[in-house]
Amino acid sequence: MKQLFCIFLLAIANLLYLPYGYSQSKSTQTDNRPWNASWIAAANDGGNEYGIYYFRKSIELVAKPASFIIHVSADNRYKLYVNGRLVSLGPARGDTYFWNYETVNLAPYLIAGKNTISALVFNEAQFRPEAQISVRTAFIIQGSSTNEEILNTNSTWKCIRDAGHQPIPGYFFAASKGEMVDMNQAVKGDWTAVKYDDSTWRGATKVLDGKLKGMSWGIDWALIPSPLPAREMTYQRLTKLRGAIGMSIPTTFPEKKVPLTIPANTTIALLLDQTFETNAYVTLNFSGGKDAGISLGYAEALYDKGSNGTRKSNRNEVEGKEFIGRKDSLIADGSQGQSFTTLNFRTYRYIRLIVRTKNDPLIINDLYGTFTGYPFERTAVFNTDDIESKQILDIGWRTARLNAWETYTDCPYYEQLQYIGDTRIQALISYYNTSDDRLARNALTLMDHSRIAEGVTRSCYPTKGTQIISTFSLWYIGMLHDYWMYRNDSDFIKDKLVGERAVLDFFSKYQQPDGSLKDTPYWAFVDWAGNLAGDVKGTDGSAAIYDLQLLWAYQWAAEMESKIGLRDYANIYNQKAAQLKATIQRKYWDPIKKLYGDTKEKTGFSQHTNSLAILTGMVQNAELPALTKKLLTDRTLTQCTIYFKYYLHQALIKGGLGNDYMNWLDVWRDNIKMGMTTWAEVSDLQNTRSDCHAWGASPNIEFFRTVLGIDSDAPGFTKIKIEPHLGTLTNISGSIPHPAGKISVAYKLERGKWQISINLPEKTSGILVWKTKAYVLKAGSNSFVI
Repeated sequence: MKQLFCIFLLAIANLLYLPYGYSQSKSTQTDNRPWNASWIAAANDGGNEYGIYYFRKSIELVAKPASFIIHVSADNRYKLYVNGRLVSLGPARGDTYFWNYETVNLAPYLIAGKNTISALVFNEAQFRPEAQISVRTAFIIQGSSTNEEILNTNSTWKCIRDAGHQPIPGYFFAASKGEMVDMNQAVKGDWTAVKYDDSTWRGATKVLDGKLKGMSWGIDWALIPSPLPAREMTYQRLTKLRGAIGMSIPTTFPEKKVPLTIPANTTIALLLDQTFETNAYVTLNFSGGKDAGISLGYAEALYDKGSNGTRKSNRNEVEGKEFIGRKDSLIADGSQGQSFTTLNFRTYRYIRLIVRTKNDPLIINDLYGTFTGYPFERTAVFNTDDIESKQILDIGWRTARLNAWETYTDCPYYEQLQYIGDTRIQALISYYNTSDDRLARNALTLMDHSRIAEGVTRSCYPTKGTQIISTFSLWYIGMLHDYWMYRNDSDFIKDKLVGERAVLDFFSKYQQPDGSLKDTPYWAFVDWAGNLAGDVKGTDGSAAIYDLQLLWAYQWAAEMESKIGLRDYANIYNQKAAQLKATIQRKYWDPIKKLYGDTKEKTGFSQHTNSLAILTGMVQNAELPALTKKLLTDRTLTQCTIYFKYYLHQALIKGGLGNDYMNWLDVWRDNIKMGMTTWAEVSDLQNTRSDCHAWGASPNIEFFRTVLGIDSDAPGFTKIKIEPHLGTLTNISGSIPHPAGKISVAYKLERGKWQISINLPEKTSGILVWKTKAYVLKAGSNSFVI
């Protein structure tokens, strides 16, 4: 296959081994004091070419400080070191109008005497990930106070470009690429160390003044404090050797640190298995092997031989498989203590290591990963004796975590883009499983920033391009409504209502006199199923699925506007919703099939259209049981993939079938049977592209919202509704985080009576709905025998 591209070098092994995370912290700067630091770069560097740069400055301190806070940013990205220790990675991705800086307390790493602060800054230029917006190569540090301004970036900093790095273009079009490093040409020695000799390095050159947002007429890096915490960085060893060609390998490798000596003029290939998918910075330490070639390949799964990289079978199997994936390539310089750590994390379950020596043997001293991700803490609890349920939740949680970094992402291997359709589900997973909503807030803010002049959002953001999936703008309004219902922060959402209005105004321009959308613009994606990837359209240019999405968006918007916005808008949206409901009923309802057609011709029918018809209140109570049953039994309907089953399941629950929820998880069970450790992008597991797509992790919502029955019943989660759907379960309990604390429930069947215990946070109330009967719940403990 084609090689990839990019590059890097000498980030020594222990620099990324941080067992407890590093000191980056949320900005404490609350004033608007102008910065006096400069954006700096290497002398005579144009700033728009691929390059890896090292910056250094040494300072003398009389005593170890109790606090030493700096603000730091770069374009594209940086790794910041103090006295050889990695202390910060960044900046969190945004755009030039909102360019993030990270705030770091360096005090824990400083000493009395000489200290060296250094940074690796890299610019992948035209090869950078699709999510990476850029102006040019540059680096900046601003001290938080006069004492810390000794580290302000200016001409006292030194800089050198590492010539050992050259990009290797590859076909993984959207995510970060591979790296090519020639150690013979790379900067020698540990350039982060205090004693390193940088006398030959040139002084850095000023590029621009550092300007906080609003303090400059231009948009070159309008600086804002990052709203996110430092990412998790956890040492992670590979666990299994699955194949070796060319030499025998100790049985403890790679799980244990065991040196491997590859003789001169030898080629070996090792297949290593993490046993589960992960995101990790990969570190390879090696010695000797002058001019030996080293290849590190990364793959989510192995491909069936003869399929040309299109078909995968059981992910645990290696026999009859071939390795296809992105690669890093190295050339050894023959010295002792060579080290390579990837610039960006790599996503993999399998790593293939190939070494081809020349006249000198090469020693592999160590190979390991450093897991990285947004530092979510899983606080939700689901207590059950069912092993399968635990497995589904654990795989879903891993999937969600691998798709949460500085933004949510659709997939970590291929694209790393924050798509709205994916992100809506991911944010809800965060609300139900953690007490941390910062990444969700960041997503909502970025999507708001992404709107173009027409009012519609981009499909994903941040992104250097402008892809628009217009239907995702409607899901964005759903995301606003979700946050409003599950997090007690109406002011945050109120600030976003201008964007909601802009989106609906955009769609109003494509509505016909009866309210139905005609020729829905841009990419009208719904799901990877049938013609719902954007091709569904009747002869009049309309389709039920788009009208239903718009209807739902009007309903969400009207609710928010009536409580925290402008009532005039609520009235307008309610009127538009009423008109659209009448049009949908007249235009798409088939009285013979008792289903809604995908178009006015009613030649095609889908689970998608009929699910949204239920969820938007289109279906009359008399028709609801029969239609709901057809969603499950009528195989002529276009079937939802794992993504859109999120909406299908909600419709089935609203239709009264929630007690069967555990019977609807076959696609997740199929994933497990196929050796998956994360959920695939689509339901066709042999032909799926991505093996890790968080939009499939909806059981991590529904096990709590549907099975345990915990849901918000008012904006801000100020009222709580408990309506369990236990099916055949007779002993189950659990809890989720709540803005005011925690909600706990327990259900146990004993001698024909249900023992029910529910605990609500302070200053909340709610209802328990049990077999259509409602029971009042108060704050604190509630017990029932039913």
